[in-house]
Amino acid sequence: MKKTYIIAEIGINHNGSLSIAKKLIDVAAVAGCDAVKFQKRNPEVCVPEHQKSIMRDTPWGMMTYLEYKYKIEFEKDEYDEIDRYCKQKNISWSASPWDLDSLDFLDQYDVPFIKIPSAMLTNQELIKKSAATGKKIILSTGMSTMKEVDQAVIWLISENADFALLHCNSAYPAPLEDLNLSCINTLKNKYQCEVGYSGHEFRLGTTVAAVYLGATILERHITLDRTMWGSDHLSSVEPQGLIKLVSGVRELELAYGDGVKRVTEGEKPSRKKLRGN
Repeated sequence: MKKTYIIAEIGINHNGSLSIAKKLIDVAAVAGCDAVKFQKRNPEVCVPEHQKSIMRDTPWGMMTYLEYKYKIEFEKDEYDEIDRYCKQKNISWSASPWDLDSLDFLDQYDVPFIKIPSAMLTNQELIKKSAATGKKIILSTGMSTMKEVDQAVIWLISENADFALLHCNSAYPAPLEDLNLSCINTLKNKYQCEVGYSGHEFRLGTTVAAVYLGATILERHITLDRTMWGSDHLSSVEPQGLIKLVSGVRELELAYGDGVKRVTEGEKPSRKKLRGN
């Protein structure tokens, strides 16, 4: 079984704090994840005009929604430090660009992949320009029809992209009955590409099961505490849960085997004792 590439999605769960971001990087590194991932936006471009002036109650007081989005957005100084810190901790990092400005920003770093979020699956320009960077593209397929996935794959192929698809349900949190893990094989069989799983459910076992079903990339949101302020914390995995999740995946990889029935070395003493040969 191929070693599963495990991405700890920090997203915006740092709440604009570099200190919290570093603690989350520490958690991911200790758990044995391969990478952490953030989200990068230009709020001026990404926030719809009708939402920019809406007032929001935040831990920093009342402010407009646009002000709030700028408040939690990391810029070059922060990402320079994240880049340095991840190298120190021997863990990779990347981010999901939500607009072309953010893609250009991300392209200045030597990240191992670019992650296209489910919300951007229908954004032709972003997908094609991301693929044109030459970096591996990981594309989440939440809240999408098969026709929409077909089109996104066509755009990726047109750029000769090295890409993987992630099966995903974009409810936060995702109900177990809606996970439809069988879609992992549906995507593998249809597109003949690497397929992974991005989970937003409360459970850990379903994410481990995704590996048994053929997922070779896993992504889960992480948090220091699910009761923290912010939209993604509730559907995120806390530190102990992340350690259990990674451990469970590595145990499954070890136990999966090659499917050939044989007498193992550990069985030979029992065979000799109970059968005499």
